[in-house]
Amino acid sequence: MSKQTPLYATHLAAGAKIVDFAGWDMPIHYGSQLEEHKIVRADAGMFDVSHMLPVDIEGAGATDFLRRLLANDVAKLTEPGKALYSCMLNEEGGVVDDLITYFFRPDFYRIVVNAGTADKDVAWMRKQAASMPGGGNVTITPRRDYAIIAVQGPNAKTKVWAALPGSQAVSEPLKYFQAAIWNDFTLCATGYTGEQGFEIILPAPKAVEVWNALAAQGVKPIGLGARDTLRLEAGMNLYGSDMDDTTHPIESGLGWTIDMKTDRSFVGRAALEAKPAQKTLVGIVLEDRGVLRSHMQVFTAQGEGETTSGSFAPSMNASIAFARVPLGVNVGDTVEVDIRGKRLKARVVKMPFVRNGKVLV
Repeated sequence: MSKQTPLYATHLAAGAKIVDFAGWDMPIHYGSQLEEHKIVRADAGMFDVSHMLPVDIEGAGATDFLRRLLANDVAKLTEPGKALYSCMLNEEGGVVDDLITYFFRPDFYRIVVNAGTADKDVAWMRKQAASMPGGGNVTITPRRDYAIIAVQGPNAKTKVWAALPGSQAVSEPLKYFQAAIWNDFTLCATGYTGEQGFEIILPAPKAVEVWNALAAQGVKPIGLGARDTLRLEAGMNLYGSDMDDTTHPIESGLGWTIDMKTDRSFVGRAALEAKPAQKTLVGIVLEDRGVLRSHMQVFTAQGEGETTSGSFAPSMNASIAFARVPLGVNVGDTVEVDIRGKRLKARVVKMPFVRNGKVLV
C-alpha cells in the first residue's frame, strides 16, 4: 500500500494528479507541468518533499562516525548550520545514496536522505555504526514526525518571510548550503531547482497550516514533474537514474564530493582507489529535432555511452540530457544519440544548463 504525506488531502483538494513515486502517493502536477516549471523560474513555487526522510545522528561519536560513513568529509563543517553534499558508498564504491548533512553541534547532525532509499539508508547507517569502534556512542533516529516543504524561485525567500512572521531575522543571513533552527522549524538554504529558496523541515502536524500560509502569499503548488525538469536544467543528479549502488561516483559526475585529501578511511575508499573511473558524466543539448530520454545510446569518438536523464527543457526550448560517456569526451564535442533508430546530433556542454533563471549554455 502506498504511503501518503501529511499534505496528501491538500493535494487532492487542489486537483493534483497523483502518481506512485518510490512507494508514495505524490502530486506529479496540478494542471500544467510546463506552467509550473515556469512559475518556479519566474516567481515562487512550493513542493511537498515530505517523502524524503530527515535522520538525526547524535552522540559523542557522531563526527567520527560520519567521517567514516560518508565520502565527503564532515570535518569541513565547523560553523553551526553549515551543510555538506555527499555520497554514501558501499564497500564496492557504489552509491548507496546521495544526501545532505547539516551540522549543528559536534554531537548533533541532521541528514536528509532520498525517499526511495530511506529504509535501506537507515539500515546501512546502523550496520556501519555497529561495526565501528565506539559505535555505541551514536544514535540514529529517523524523523518521520517531520514534513518537508521546499519553496523555490526568485521570490521564494520574501514570500516565506511573509508567510512565517519572525523567520526573516534568523534565515536572511544564511548563505547557500546553510541552515538555521527557528523554533521547531529548520530553515535550509538549499534546493533542487537551481533557484533561490528554502527547504523547510517542520513538525508534520504543522504542514497543512504552513502550506496554506504560503499559498496565501501567492506561492503556487508545484508537482514532481516540474521538479524533475528544473533539477535537470540545474545539472542535479537523480538517484536511481544518474547513479545507484552499482555506479562509480566519479562516473556519475560526483567526483567533487569525494574528499581524499587526508588519509581518512571511509567506506568505499579502497574500492575507488583500486578501480579508477573509466567514464564521465556530461551534459548534452540535442541539435536535431527530437526529445532526449534516459537509456539512449550515445556515440562518441572515444566509444559508446548512454543517457542517464533526459527531457525537454522549458527554459531553453531544447532537449537536454546527462550522458555517461568514455573519458576524453570534452565540452564542445559533437556526439550522436540513437533516437528511434536514427542518429541525431548533440553538443556536449558544461553543466548546469540553467541557474537562477539564466540559460548558461
